[in-house]
Amino acid sequence: MTADTTAYEDDNVFAKIIKGEIPSEKLFEDDVAIAIMDVMPQSKGHCLVIPKAPSRNILDVSDATLQAVMPLVARLARAAKAAFAADGVRVAQFNEEPAGQTVFHLHFHVIPIFEGVELKRHAFGDVPMETIKAHAEAIRAELAKG
Repeated sequence: MTADTTAYEDDNVFAKIIKGEIPSEKLFEDDVAIAIMDVMPQSKGHCLVIPKAPSRNILDVSDATLQAVMPLVARLARAAKAAFAADGVRVAQFNEEPAGQTVFHLHFHVIPIFEGVELKRHAFGDVPMETIKAHAEAIRAELAKG
């Protein structure tokens, strides 16, 4: 923990999801992280990996947490790409408000990319929960393949 950043606040939405205080469409969970569907997806299959260790972002996270969570990010990226036959996958992570961070708990976006299809703006437009649940099922099926 080396950066000069604002202190972590444990009442953020992702901390509440990890504690089970707010529902989410969960893809997997272990001792290190939880993976959920993004409820404001930019693309079909947009999901998140959220480390359980409290950190605001990559500027204050421990190296041990990063070492443990990055294989989970890669696993989810492979599953999301396969689940939707995507042409590629974008992994994104933002640090502090000027860089686009809106929830101040470290998290990684995993966004399937389809050639010729523009990404939606994050937090714009409604996606029915039935669609998000169906996308989650497709990703969980790929995760189950190993």
